[in-house]
Amino acid sequence: MPMSWAYSASRQRGAESLRAVHRALDLGSTLLDTADMYGPFTNELLVGRALKERRSEAFVSTKVGLLVGEQHIVANGRPGYVKRACDASLRRLQTDVIDLYQLHRADPEVPVEETWGAMAELVRAGKVRALGLCAVGARGGRGGRRSGARLHDGTIRQLERVQQVFPVSAVQAELSVWSPEALESLLPWCETRGVGFLAAMPLGNGFLTGTLVPGEGFEPDDVRARHPRFTAEMMAANQPIVAGLRRTAGRHGEHVTPAQVALAWVLAQGRHVIPVPGTKRERWVTENAGAAALRLTPPDLAELGRLPAARGSWD
Repeated sequence: MPMSWAYSASRQRGAESLRAVHRALDLGSTLLDTADMYGPFTNELLVGRALKERRSEAFVSTKVGLLVGEQHIVANGRPGYVKRACDASLRRLQTDVIDLYQLHRADPEVPVEETWGAMAELVRAGKVRALGLCAVGARGGRGGRRSGARLHDGTIRQLERVQQVFPVSAVQAELSVWSPEALESLLPWCETRGVGFLAAMPLGNGFLTGTLVPGEGFEPDDVRARHPRFTAEMMAANQPIVAGLRRTAGRHGEHVTPAQVALAWVLAQGRHVIPVPGTKRERWVTENAGAAALRLTPPDLAELGRLPAARGSWD
């Protein structure tokens, strides 16, 4: 997503992003997670340029169900639209099959079973190999991680419904050191059913890398410019979380980074958990991939679990 949409448009470089995709594949990071709304459409085109040369090396995931307008985003889960959108994604991605097709959001005007049924038909047609669902909810409200127990109730209800139509292979939801709410109920739901979990925003929209400066500001089109955790005051207030990641990193070597610790924490939550860090630069791709070799100890995990809850401007 950062390559094509929602983050600092002035810093988006197609050629640089394409090199980052190739670097990820070179390092063995096979999952490429995109969506038709990123751009819209331009990120699938970019990924397709890489897949044209290296399709056999990648596990391709894209999403359907959201349309981007000038000032708004709307859901569209009508079966006819889903099928047309899949064909369009296949063309942009320059592939004849999508490994994982995810429902980005359910359409409130269409029973989710109908949308899922159309997606299941795509599997039977050989255009898609497996289906996934993205979580409904946003972050919890006041109290940070302590309010997260009910955050994913809506997603679990949707999962129970669509499972009756066709198996869910993966669920994507936010999970990170500062947004651990999925641990309460959504992650256990997936684990007990053998469903993969794609951890979105494992680096906290960049905050957990320790490279963002409080008060530096964001471009107007950057989603963080309107995010309650990214005001100058709240970025300063949440620095103890980054400091905790730095302490853990320091125990594992001078070249280990806070970002790698944050990703290793996500990987430690279960074999079925796969972090999906977004980046557009080769440098960060290389750093992220290095997290796979980092093994956090039980004391590390206990210390990270005691970090203060993230604060937002509503606090």
